[in-house]
Amino acid sequence: METLKHFLARYTGFVWALLKPLGSWAVFAIAAIDSAFFGLPLDPVVAGYVYQDRPRFLLYAVMASAGSAVGCIILYLIGYKGGEVLLEKRMSGTKFNQIRRSFDRHEFWALMFPAMIPPPFPFKLFVLAAAVFEMNFWHFLLAIFAGRLVRFLILSALVLKFGPQVVALAPAMIAKHWLALLLAITVTAVLAAWVWYRVRRRSTAIRPAE
Repeated sequence: METLKHFLARYTGFVWALLKPLGSWAVFAIAAIDSAFFGLPLDPVVAGYVYQDRPRFLLYAVMASAGSAVGCIILYLIGYKGGEVLLEKRMSGTKFNQIRRSFDRHEFWALMFPAMIPPPFPFKLFVLAAAVFEMNFWHFLLAIFAGRLVRFLILSALVLKFGPQVVALAPAMIAKHWLALLLAITVTAVLAAWVWYRVRRRSTAIRPAE
């Protein structure tokens, strides 16, 4: 464990020295590239910024979330132009139809909750699916931003509490406690849906008759 902490401390210092002059825009750019093309070590970068500049943790979480949303526009265009064939090659017909039904029921939550889950979860498949199923573009961006913001706020809180080494420990913790995590996400989804339903019903009830 001490060796791991030492390695992560040196890695964080190296990344911070390279990216510090760019400020929060470095987080935005790396998040955009990570979402649009290929995976980059986004979590360690966000963790490094948060750990080295604690008072501005919210800024880094917002910039990483915004960058992720902007980067996903590339995948949205790919999916919109012909992503269905790509999806069918990467998943079974049963899984494809299951994702389609989830988007048909509530497209926003169907994309937001996958956006909350860290790697190695195959989030890009859900981004392509959102485009294939013709999700509203602005809802698409908002769902990704909201999901990523939850993810990076949780990451920031863990880094502030335990240090940047939490990034390396996260995959093992998820693998060990995946059932509890799934239950927590499910409960959160149910509560969020209930609140949304209540707010919408109340706004409809108080709307004046035309």
